[in-house]
Amino acid sequence: MENYFELHNDGIKWDVKKGQIHKDNIEMSCFGAGYIVAYGVDNNGILFLSRYCIYPTLRTIPNNTHASYQLDISPEKIPQIFINDVLVDERAVTFEINGLLRAFSITEQGIEIEHIFYPSLSDRCNIECVSIKNPTNTIIELEIKQDNTVIHSYDRGTKGVYITEVSHDAKKSITLNKDEVYAFYIYYTARIANEKLVLPSGKNELDNRKNRIKQLTSPLTLDTGNAVIDTMFSFAKIRAGESIFKTQSGLLHSPGGESYYAAVWCNDEIEYAGPWFSITGDSYSLEASMNAYKLYIPFMSDTYTRIPSSIISEGHDIWEGAGDRGDAAMYLYGASMFVLCSGNREYAKELWEAIKWCAEYCERKKSPEGVIMSDSDELEGRFPTDRKANLSTSSLCFGGLKLAAILAKEMGEDELSKQYIKRALGLETSIEEYFGATLHGFETYRYSKGFDTLRSWICLPVCMGINTRLEGTLKAMLSNYLWTDDGMLTCEIGEENTSSTIWDRSTLYAFRSAFFTDKGNEIWDAFESYCEKRLLGDRVPYAVEAYPEGDKRHLSAESALFCRIITEGILGITPEGFNKFSFFPRLPKKLDHLYLYGINAFGGVFDILIKKDSYKVISNSKVISSGENGERIIITI
Repeated sequence: MENYFELHNDGIKWDVKKGQIHKDNIEMSCFGAGYIVAYGVDNNGILFLSRYCIYPTLRTIPNNTHASYQLDISPEKIPQIFINDVLVDERAVTFEINGLLRAFSITEQGIEIEHIFYPSLSDRCNIECVSIKNPTNTIIELEIKQDNTVIHSYDRGTKGVYITEVSHDAKKSITLNKDEVYAFYIYYTARIANEKLVLPSGKNELDNRKNRIKQLTSPLTLDTGNAVIDTMFSFAKIRAGESIFKTQSGLLHSPGGESYYAAVWCNDEIEYAGPWFSITGDSYSLEASMNAYKLYIPFMSDTYTRIPSSIISEGHDIWEGAGDRGDAAMYLYGASMFVLCSGNREYAKELWEAIKWCAEYCERKKSPEGVIMSDSDELEGRFPTDRKANLSTSSLCFGGLKLAAILAKEMGEDELSKQYIKRALGLETSIEEYFGATLHGFETYRYSKGFDTLRSWICLPVCMGINTRLEGTLKAMLSNYLWTDDGMLTCEIGEENTSSTIWDRSTLYAFRSAFFTDKGNEIWDAFESYCEKRLLGDRVPYAVEAYPEGDKRHLSAESALFCRIITEGILGITPEGFNKFSFFPRLPKKLDHLYLYGINAFGGVFDILIKKDSYKVISNSKVISSGENGERIIITI
């Protein structure tokens, strides 16, 4: 693996070396638009840039999951720069990433050009700031040969005719003396035909973007002394929290990746992202999560039919093409974790009936063997199962029941709490009896009855607190049957499967499960290597969805799962009530310390500071707990 990037200030930087040929892309988003910018260098050293814009609330026809209005910006529609009446050729010099993409180039005349890419905070607009500096002793004449606004394309959608325009605010010609700099802004906008074109201020929007990045990265500041891990965590906070869009159903978090916008999924938003957002204190993320949880409530009927896998099209339609994926178990686990970690009793009041509904639905889906039945899982049948019961659904239900039992007690329903505990204990036994298996000599789990290949999701029981087969499962995860340089195979290759597909989500759960069970030292080298590859390698700077499917798209919720490795994995933070949690003060051997500042959870704001032999928990500048490492500690906020 070649590392193109290196750490630089609070971000990463690629100084292009002679002869390098490489291209990548990065997705950025905010409330009104998504922005995927491809960048790199070709075989002649020439700068490569392309722009892909997504406008999630402009729906196309048919208005299905993938109906967000989106398009490539044609190169001929982008303002062209002429120096002394010659079209510039830009040679790539440096790329920098930290919530923004900066591309630096130089022309044959020695003129320096910088491109900064970022989305508008709330408009259907993506922006490119172009700065041109003349470091030479020669006066140059700049020309921007394009009208200030040109129509890029017309399209039809559910809201009428859509117009995409490319605008800029540059002067027609500019004289640049030595060391002078000229900057202008390019706007890639979309509107409904009867709306007026109103351009934001490019400078103000750049400030807005920087402020939004600060909002996302300032809470939960991580210091481990390992700059790669700390930076990966900071970047993950950006990608997890930026993919929120203003829709007709309010703010909605969505995965992104050119495909999934203005919609929510029971795995991405409910199970993966919501629990992370619950401890960030970010008002937009919390609102988006509550909207996602509430969107499912109308589908929770007295007949106990399955809830949809996703609610799409700004909340106005559903997708259920994979049948029951165990979505109620995802909701049970994700919503219970979200409510408890937030410490917000008002959230609990709004979601408690929905959580109870999901627990009852799962109970009604229990097989004669005591496991929870579902047609598929979050991978929607991509890999073979018996389509009756799988390890994921039962594991999530187990974890959800344990959390719901704590929540029931907080809600004053002690008998229901006892019932949920009893169900969880029974399900733990059934998981062992139904899924427990010896595969390749590893005491671990089969994923589905009749299918005895190792699967990446064998980590889920461990992640939910079932340690019966911990040692064998960890060895199986790290074995050559599953582990690769790019994470875990979804399924070992053999008669049941010939695909070498990896999905980061299960790899991220695997890391979390190992750290949670104090086996972090055994997986540390793999974790460190993963962080370096995803942050500095050939596909940066976030966790990915899958490969080869999806071509390693940077879906947002995978970054939320990465963040949870630190909080729920290494620190082992576990809800014990609205204002109470437990955690495990300990450190992997290769860390000298771990400080996590600004945790907005359990009704307060606090820091956890762990050194080699001791820990402190600080809230409101006061030490509320301290002592030696080694035992799980219960903290009341």
